[in-house]
Amino acid sequence: MIGKFLYLEWKSFIRSASFATNLALKIFMGFMAIYMISIFLLAGIGGFYAVRDEMKLDPLTLLNKMIVYYFIFDLIIRLLLQKIPVMNIRPMLILPIKRPIIVNFSIGKTMLSFFNLIHAFLFVPFTIVLLREGYDVSGVLLWHLSILCLLYCNNFLNILLNNKDNLFAIFLVVVAALGASQYYDLFDITAYTAVFFDGLYTSGWMFALPLAAVAALYIITHKYLMKNLYLDAGLAAKHAVAKTEQFDWLNQFGTIGTFMKNDIRLIKRNKRSKTTVMMSVLFLFYGLLFFSGGIETYDNPVMHMFAGIFVTGGFLFTFGQFVPSWDSSYYPLMMTQNIPYKGYLQAKWWLIVIATCVSTLLASFYLYFGWHIYMMIVVGAIFNIGFNSHLVLLGGAFTKTPIDLSSTKGAFGDKKAFNVKTMLISMPKLLLPILLYFLGSAIYSPDLGLVFVAAMGILGLVFRNKVFSMIEKIYKTEKYATLDAYKQKN
Repeated sequence: MIGKFLYLEWKSFIRSASFATNLALKIFMGFMAIYMISIFLLAGIGGFYAVRDEMKLDPLTLLNKMIVYYFIFDLIIRLLLQKIPVMNIRPMLILPIKRPIIVNFSIGKTMLSFFNLIHAFLFVPFTIVLLREGYDVSGVLLWHLSILCLLYCNNFLNILLNNKDNLFAIFLVVVAALGASQYYDLFDITAYTAVFFDGLYTSGWMFALPLAAVAALYIITHKYLMKNLYLDAGLAAKHAVAKTEQFDWLNQFGTIGTFMKNDIRLIKRNKRSKTTVMMSVLFLFYGLLFFSGGIETYDNPVMHMFAGIFVTGGFLFTFGQFVPSWDSSYYPLMMTQNIPYKGYLQAKWWLIVIATCVSTLLASFYLYFGWHIYMMIVVGAIFNIGFNSHLVLLGGAFTKTPIDLSSTKGAFGDKKAFNVKTMLISMPKLLLPILLYFLGSAIYSPDLGLVFVAAMGILGLVFRNKVFSMIEKIYKTEKYATLDAYKQKN
């Protein structure tokens, strides 16, 4: 039966509507996987000698002290990016297939996920180096198996916590609080966790703790999936109570106001859109990595300009890139109405403009780093409003990715949103302002670089109507391809 399931999975993969169109994505993802594997291999082998020879510390002791953050970030990344690879279960329920077989196969797929296998390229080489350098064989092997068990604990926690509202924000707050308390010497969690991880190496019996934890989580996960493997339970469609919100004050803006009301309702009522807005708020703090001077590589004017674009572009990059995919569930109905494309696009544009202006005001705390830093953020906002907003709407014509509004997964995007056209359109969003700032700085001064970046944004505003007319024509050309893409469910 497992062999038949694998056969069905393979057929589903090669017959997918996105199989041929996303061939470029698969090649790109393959290169990204090779890159990640290389980084993990380098850290697993070279990290030991770098810590021992340059920092003069015991690599295993240092890793045991800091590894708690590794596990926390691993769980956060899983909650954000890892999709639960389950089968198309509904057709199976009418066949003479035992439910435990379906559940075991689904859990087995998660255990073979790339999010689990990638860790082997870090910990297996590191374990081999430990053995080669004379560490206790039994202690190292038990430590390695314990780490493996804890990683699979994260795998099962991801299944149990899947689609829990606001969970990602809670984890981020916890990690930020722990990191800040350790940085300011208020509370050091690693002083307690290091004892446990050191014990996995020094005390053989402690291996039983992570082994018991992963076994317990497997049983809990199995029971959870078994409990929800019914059409009237976990597989049932969720129905929410409808709420009427008029937003009558937007009626004065005509057609644009009508579309903006729909967008505001969409953002307030759906998991995916609310999660996306929450993610866009995090972009406000992205500049701290660059402007604080904590990372030497980022502490230069060109990288500061890069950060200036991101600080105010959170909503633009997370919400704007999926126009018109946010409306994919009722897009065919919209196309049967007498709706002007230009008004539809202008409503989206104004939503991006308002969010960018609000982000600029909220980012005023960057004045702490000086007026020039904050002016970079203001100039980045002008560029986002006048130039990047148009590029985002133009890229939406080629995205064609239907969105499940009830899901929180994919807040930063979806693999099917990638194609060569959207990639080429997206490149100027970040490269052009950096080049303009560098050019102005080289000719005269950094202030001239800011003028160049702001001037490009202002030019976009001046020619906004002509640009919208061009984008409208492209949307009309792509209309039927978009409608066909939104009908695809696989």
